[in-house]
Order: sequence, then C-alpha cells, then structure tokens
Amino acid sequence: MRIAVLGGDGFVGWPTALHLSNLGHDIHIVDNLSRRWIDTELGVQSLTPMDSIQERCRIWQEQTGRRIHFHLLNLATEYERLKAWLAEYRPDAVIHFAEQRAAPYSMKTDRHKVYTVDNNINATHNLLAALVETGINAHLVHLGTMGVYGYSTVGAPIPEGYLDVSIDTPAGPREQQILYPTRPGSVYHMTKSLDQIMFQFYAQNDGLRITDLHQGIVWGTHTDQTRRHEQLINRFDYDGDYGTVLNRFLIQAAIGYPLTVHGTGGQTRAFIHIQDSVRCIELALNDAPQAGERVRIFNQMTETHRVRDLAEMIARLTGAEVAYLPNPRKEADENELVVKNDQFLALGLEPITLAEGLLSEVVEVARKYAHRIDRSRVPAVSAWTRDLARRIEHDPEGNRLRSVS
Repeated sequence: MRIAVLGGDGFVGWPTALHLSNLGHDIHIVDNLSRRWIDTELGVQSLTPMDSIQERCRIWQEQTGRRIHFHLLNLATEYERLKAWLAEYRPDAVIHFAEQRAAPYSMKTDRHKVYTVDNNINATHNLLAALVETGINAHLVHLGTMGVYGYSTVGAPIPEGYLDVSIDTPAGPREQQILYPTRPGSVYHMTKSLDQIMFQFYAQNDGLRITDLHQGIVWGTHTDQTRRHEQLINRFDYDGDYGTVLNRFLIQAAIGYPLTVHGTGGQTRAFIHIQDSVRCIELALNDAPQAGERVRIFNQMTETHRVRDLAEMIARLTGAEVAYLPNPRKEADENELVVKNDQFLALGLEPITLAEGLLSEVVEVARKYAHRIDRSRVPAVSAWTRDLARRIEHDPEGNRLRSVS
C-alpha cells in the first residue's frame, strides 16, 4: 500500500513509519516539524539525539534499501496544498498523527489552548474535507486517546467507543448504541473528543472509511526498527509537558531525581508499549471498514496501573525516592479504570506488559544520554487553573537558595 503518515516525525509517527516501511509499504511522511519548534519554544530537547527527518530517512534507506519520502506541509493552514498533495499521490491509507499531543502543553496559557484547538481541529477537518473533495477511497486511521472517556469511576468496563443504552419511548424501552459520552480532562483531550464527532459525520455523510484508535499512555524507547542504527532512534521526552508518566519515572530514577507523584498518585491510567502501538496500527490498517460503515473504534491499550503503584515498583527496582507533590491537574484524586480491548486481541495482538527487562532498557538509555538532561525542565509545572498554579512545586530536589536569617 501507499501510506501517508501525517505527523511521521513524531514520537509514535516515526517508529510507525519505519515499521510499515519494513513491511514493504510505500511510506510518505507529511509533517510541518512543529514538534521540533515546540522543543525550541520550551528550551528543551529530546533525551535521545535526533537528526533531521531527511537524514533519518536517508539512514533508513541506507540500512534497508527502502525509501521513506518526506513532504513538508502544514495540514492546519495549507488546505489547498494538502488537497493537491492527496490528488497527486493518492494514498491507499492515511495515518493521522498530526496533532499537538500533550495535555499539559495545551493548558499552559490561553495562547497554548488556542494553538492546540486551531492546530488539531483544523488539521483533522481539512484532511476530511480534502479526502471527500479528491474522491480518494483511502482508509483513514486516526490516533486518538483514552482520555476522551475521562477518568471518572463508572463501575463498569469502558467499551470500545460505543455504549449500549436503553431509551424510554411511548412504545416502551428501545435499545440503541451511542458514542460513549466524552469527559475530556484538558483542551488537548477536548480536541480529540471533537475529532470523534467530525469522524461520525463524514463517515455517515460521505462514506469515508475511518478507524479511530483510543490509545493509552505510551512507554518504552525502542522498536525492532529503531534498534537497527543509532541515528534511527526515536525521540524521548522527559520534560513536564511532553514526557509520559512512566518514561519520566524511569528517567528520574536514572539520574537520581525524586519520582514525582502528583496528588495521591491514585490516578489509574491505561498504558501501551511503543512496539505494541505500531503493531496495533498495522492490525487496524489490515482490518479496514467498508464505505458506509460506522467509524471503527479500538481501545489501543494493553494494561492499566495506578501512578503510585508504578512509582513504588520503579523505586524498588532502582532504589529511587518517591516525592508526593501538589497536583497541577484538575482531576479526581482516585479513580478506577477497567477497559475493554477485545478487538485487538481478536486480531492477534500479543501484548507486551511491564517487564523488568524493558524497564531496565529505558533506564539504560536514560543513563547513556543523561548529559543531555536539563534537570530544571523535569518538574510538571503547567497548571490547569490559576488556583492550582499557586500550589505547584517548582523545585522537587530542594535546590533553590533558602534564607537562613
């Protein structure tokens, strides 16, 4: 297949492009490189050194003989160019990663909220409109998030996208399936919830074939393809805005930094290893819906854990200390999370679960590149409200100068 990987320079996009290229697909990365500009804005860099996207693609071709094409294009602002690109290259499938992906970044300031909405919603809608206008029968696979469901305790497993309900009518109860009600916990999660509504409309109105993947928190460093050459290594975020919780704990342990648990640590989250993430995308591509079918929704996760349990496990493994800090997020102190992922299991996914060897691998990568870490960027300081901002701990290590008078 000819596959367009939108946002293919990113944390999940790059290993996905390599994985699918390795399977023999013709891969075209479309990206505006905004994630690299955000690094510059935040004054932080990937823990792992990253070459330019052009150099990464060159190394991949040198190592494998397979070419990955790169196209510089902004989906959110260059609609006519996007439409022309689709009309020229006519991909069989489009994988959509091209959205600002960090909840804390989306809540930093009003400017970051506006940017996240403008970028994410416009990118998704421009893509949908362009697919209709060009008449391309491409399968659209979108990387969403488990966060659209929210993290309140409902006492029942979260289904894969659709909820069975009974509605009282004059003629008696009537059974129906509806989209699971969204409860986004950040502006970022709100944009993913709005994506869902757009997908439903374009599937029913124009017959677009769409799969929406509600993904858990990704952890890990390597896939089989990124191990092939040091310059193919994936980006690895450790800062308080973009670093995912488990990867951040492992980095903190590697550099002797306290494991920063916010609030009680009773937040339960869904997780998936980066290798499983790219494998799930492959499985979804091979199980495309037909035109006229409703949006196919998968819960792309393999296990759930409480944040404090993860911290305690890593502390036992590494000897790190755990620091409980005020929570910058507006969320419940404790929640249960039971999630169905039957569809991917039925398609043959054999999940990678939290194993000491893989956890140690991440710690080893962190230690190797520890000289690249700016410790001042480790704390999570983007607050959901002004009131929460007043309670944030900016100095978990206690390094600031203190008055002795």
